[in-house]
Amino acid sequence: MTSPAGAGRYAPSPSGDLHLGNLRTALLAWCFARASGRRFLMRIEDLDRARDTGAAQRQLGDLARIGIDWDDEPVQQSDRAAAYAAAIAQLSDAGLVYECTCSRKDILAAPSAPHAPPGAYPGICRERTPAERAEARARIAPRLPAVRLRVPQGTSAPGFIDRVLGPVHGDIDDFVLLRGDGTVAYNLAVVVDDAAMGVDQVVRGDDLAPSTPRQILLQRLLGLPAPPEVEYAHVPLVLGPSGARLAKRDGAVTLGQLRDAGVTDGEVLGWLATSLHLAQPGERVTAATVLSRFDPAAVPTEPWTWRLATS
Repeated sequence: MTSPAGAGRYAPSPSGDLHLGNLRTALLAWCFARASGRRFLMRIEDLDRARDTGAAQRQLGDLARIGIDWDDEPVQQSDRAAAYAAAIAQLSDAGLVYECTCSRKDILAAPSAPHAPPGAYPGICRERTPAERAEARARIAPRLPAVRLRVPQGTSAPGFIDRVLGPVHGDIDDFVLLRGDGTVAYNLAVVVDDAAMGVDQVVRGDDLAPSTPRQILLQRLLGLPAPPEVEYAHVPLVLGPSGARLAKRDGAVTLGQLRDAGVTDGEVLGWLATSLHLAQPGERVTAATVLSRFDPAAVPTEPWTWRLATS
């Protein structure tokens, strides 16, 4: 899977058809990669089987319809279980994981550590003895414990310089690597997969920026490429008419829905390009034209509010 050159990527979850916000982020990821001479890869993040609606092929088709192309066959996370198990085993061998039997209710009820960020895991299970772990396991049976990262004492949250946001800092705690139902957590999977795919440029929505310090810590603990070898660009989201994050409740927001409303794929690409200041309102453009006008330093830093009647 390893690429001989750097790569960017887009990694949708197959939980439904891509909406305008997803398509805009994908277009930006494609532009960032192609403009820098990188390969562009696709990954289907289908680990959460409960949310998988079988939309992956429709998603890939929609991306192709607006002119986005990619190198190699898309990678499916559901094929990568051995790689995730190996990463957890590596961390375990280094004494960097522990079992956690806490429910959300347990975590909310526990007192927080001094100076801990809101919502941080309070370390309830961190220092249990083998006997205490066995007793806790028995209490939650047949449910299995989750596996958490044991963040080394004295570790500071890694900051990084984002291509869009500038300096970013975040908080880290003993976060989950493997859920009790056996599902690998996003933070671990994305780190392992990006490294295996040769991805050294990550472009995604800015709602994911706060989780990036956790991923950088994992990169370092696993001996994988990390900033400055890996660059990040967290781009603004698309908002619906109410000012909330765009969602299906906002009406026709997918390519299929918009086609049903009489809107062509080319018009949708024009809207996206206009929102990025890469086309004039009403101008018909191709993806190649958008790429030729793309300047990473000029990516908007504010969200785009979308309204069908005025787009």
